[in-house]
Amino acid sequence: LDDIILFHRLKRAQMAAIVDIQMARLRKLLAERKITIELDDQARTWLANRGYDPTYGARPLKRVIQKSVQDPLAEMILSGKVQDGDAVAITTRDGAIVINGEAVKAAA
Repeated sequence: LDDIILFHRLKRAQMAAIVDIQMARLRKLLAERKITIELDDQARTWLANRGYDPTYGARPLKRVIQKSVQDPLAEMILSGKVQDGDAVAITTRDGAIVINGEAVKAAA
């Protein structure tokens, strides 16, 4: 051991930027199908709050995005509700993520 690296805990305010980074990765995956995603501030805050852990920082965020956005969006693509070239709007309503007007059921 020749160096000590200190990591400071993330603050909730930093989580929104990390949400944007993770969503940029999803946008890149969907670019091949020309599907665009618009995440509003409510949804960004919702994901940041649920993906934040004081001890683990942003580690849980990836799973929250997967269960709340990626998996439901994949189901919508497979069912034909979202097609190549579509624009997808993500927001919140009544404490839940809403994709193109359709509430996403919370995954266990």
